[in-house]
Amino acid sequence: MNMSVDHPTKTMSHPAYPEPSSNDQPPPLQPCCELEHTAFEQEVQQYLEQFPQTTHVDLCLHDLNGHLRGKRIDLQSLKNLSKGCYFPLSVYAMSLDGKVIEESGLGKYIGEPDRLCRPIPGSLRPCADAPETHAQLYLSMLNEDGTACEYDPRNILKKLLQQLHQQNVHPVMAGELEFYLFAEHSETDSDLNSCQCFDIDIPTHDSQVLAHIEREARRQQIEMTAIVAESSPGQYEINIQHSADLLKLCDDMMAIKRIVRQVAAQHRLKACFMAKPVMQMAGSGLHFHMSLLNAQGQNLFSGSTPEHMQPVFAQVIAGLLDFMPASMALLAPNINSFRRFQYGHHVPLEASWGFNNRNVAIRIPCADQANQRLEYRVAGADANPYLSIAVLLAGTLHGLEHSPALPDSHAHQSLNSSHFFLPEQQPEALKLLADHSLLKDYLGTAFVSLWLSCKKAEYQSVQNKITASEMAWRI
Repeated sequence: MNMSVDHPTKTMSHPAYPEPSSNDQPPPLQPCCELEHTAFEQEVQQYLEQFPQTTHVDLCLHDLNGHLRGKRIDLQSLKNLSKGCYFPLSVYAMSLDGKVIEESGLGKYIGEPDRLCRPIPGSLRPCADAPETHAQLYLSMLNEDGTACEYDPRNILKKLLQQLHQQNVHPVMAGELEFYLFAEHSETDSDLNSCQCFDIDIPTHDSQVLAHIEREARRQQIEMTAIVAESSPGQYEINIQHSADLLKLCDDMMAIKRIVRQVAAQHRLKACFMAKPVMQMAGSGLHFHMSLLNAQGQNLFSGSTPEHMQPVFAQVIAGLLDFMPASMALLAPNINSFRRFQYGHHVPLEASWGFNNRNVAIRIPCADQANQRLEYRVAGADANPYLSIAVLLAGTLHGLEHSPALPDSHAHQSLNSSHFFLPEQQPEALKLLADHSLLKDYLGTAFVSLWLSCKKAEYQSVQNKITASEMAWRI
C-alpha cells in the first residue's frame, strides 16, 4: 500500500482501499461536533476566498515515521468533508518503504479495517508546488467509539499536553530542523555547494532556494525566525518561532519538511532529512528549546544559575535524563539514525546536561531570566516531531511527579562521576523502551507495542540484506 501525497497523480487512494460506498458514509454528527462542522465550512470558505483557483486538495495523515500518507480529492469533495472520511488503520503500521508491517497485527490479520478521520482545524493550507491551485489538509484518526486513535502520534502528544495543562503547567517550545540540499540525482559530498558554518554569503543557487522556502512558509503562516548555514557544506537549519501551541508547532514542522522538499525539487535539488546522509560529515538533528510557564504566564525556569538551579528546572531536567536512554527508540527511529552519534560533531553520547555546552544532551543556553530555557539536543532530523515532543513532555511529567535525582552537570563531573551512556544501536534502544514501564504508561502501552513491532521488523529487513562491502571481502 502506498498512499503518499507527494505522488503526482490525481488520486492517492490505493486500489486495495477504494472510496467508501454510499452505504459507508461517515456517521451523523453529534451535537458536540456541530460547532466543528460549522467552523470547518467557514475555514473552507475563507480559504477559497483567498485562493479561488484551488482545484484539488491533499488529505494528509502522518504515519509513525512522520511520512505523509493520504489521497488527493477535488474541490467538491473538500466541501463535503466536514463529517470526515475513512482511511485504513494500517496507515500506522507502515514501514519506511511504504509497506504494511504484518507483525504489527493491524494489517491482513484483522482485515485492514477503516477508521474515521476528521479535519484538523486551521490546517488547510496551500502547497508549495502550486500554491494557487493545490492545497493540503491534515486529518486526525478516531477509534470506532469516537475517541482519539491511540496510534496517531498527534493524539499521543495532545493527551500528554492536556495532562500538563491540568497541572497548570504550560510548556513553550521552539524547533530547530537541520537538512541537506543535494544535487537532484546524487547524495555525496561532491554534490554540495561549499559554504561555512554561520556563513551569511550562502552560494547564490542555495540562497535562492532558501528565499523561496521562506516565501512559501509565510504563505502557510509559519513563523520562521532564521535559516542558518550549518557546520557542513550544503547543510542548513531552519528555526521555528517558539509557541505554546505545541500541536501547531509540530504541524508547522511537518509542513516545513514538505515545503523544503517541494521547493528543492523545483530548483533541481533534493532535500534530505536523513540523520546521517554522508558518513564523514555532520549529521542532521532536530533540536527543541523548552521553557515552562505557570497559569500566570511566569517562566518557572527563571532564576537558575550554574550555582543554583530552581527546583522545577532541576526536576524537569532530571526527568528528561531519566527517560533519555529508553527514549532513544523514538528519537533515533531507524538504523541510519544511530550513525549520527559520533565523537566530534556536537552530538550527545550520554544522558548529560550543562550550561552553555553543545556536547551535552540537555543544554542550558545563554539567556536573560525571562527567557531561560533548556535545549534538548538528542533527536535526529528523521524523528517524528509529534513523538519527539511527546517524549519531552513525558519526561517533564515524570520529573514533576516523581522528582528523580539530578546528576551532576557536565561542568561538575569528576573522574568518579557516574555516566549514563545512550544506546549505540537500535536493538538496544528498543529493548530499553520495551522494559521501561513508566515511559510506556505515558506514551500508551498499545502505541509502544505497535512501535516496537514495526521497528523490529524494519531493522530486520535491513539486516537481512547482504551489503556490497560484504561481497567485496572475497572470502
